[in-house]
Amino acid sequence: MKILIAEDDFASRKFMLRFLSKYGECDITVDGLEAVDAFLMALEGGDGYDLVCLDIMMPALDGYQTLKAIRDIEKEKGIPDDKRAKIIMTTALNEGRNVTKAFELGCVAYAGKPIDEEKFENVLRKLELIQ
Repeated sequence: MKILIAEDDFASRKFMLRFLSKYGECDITVDGLEAVDAFLMALEGGDGYDLVCLDIMMPALDGYQTLKAIRDIEKEKGIPDDKRAKIIMTTALNEGRNVTKAFELGCVAYAGKPIDEEKFENVLRKLELIQ
């Protein structure tokens, strides 16, 4: 599995890398703009991401803007829904309106911080990304 982690906080980035690297190759970006660039480069290189984990509160582009940009790129490239990257929002913002907005923009799951590893693994199983 190929994984993109977009996280501006060093401790959170380190945790996500340690946690997710056992499931696949991880690339890390520190803001939404870098994440969009990495996503586009991977697609153009023929090796797109299976999973994208986006923090919502990031500089340059926030998680919502990044999510929309990624979904727009997939649409432009004609990627069918069942082949799109699975995008999980990772954030401390757990208010209902934040969750709703993320799902409306195309995320498949929403994980509150601090990340509960067991719950996160269950989400990955439901998404059929791990056994």
